[in-house]
Amino acid sequence: MSAPYHPPVKRSVEIAGHKTSISLEPVFWDMLKDVAGEEGVSINALVAKIDAERIVSETPPGLASAIRVWLVTARLP
Repeated sequence: MSAPYHPPVKRSVEIAGHKTSISLEPVFWDMLKDVAGEEGVSINALVAKIDAERIVSETPPGLASAIRVWLVTARLP
């Protein structure tokens, strides 16, 4: 796992055929990779799933924030 205190890293992902850049701290990129592997999907597919859930929420946050919250809550019992 990456060092916990590190500036965000920008990476490109594709959602529904459209490329977008997301800035996340390396620890969240690591978590995203781990969960995608556990679910047997690509990082792009997992981000698309999170994005779809985010869009229909009452007060949609930004995508990077939604990913962070989703990853943390996905790990809760």
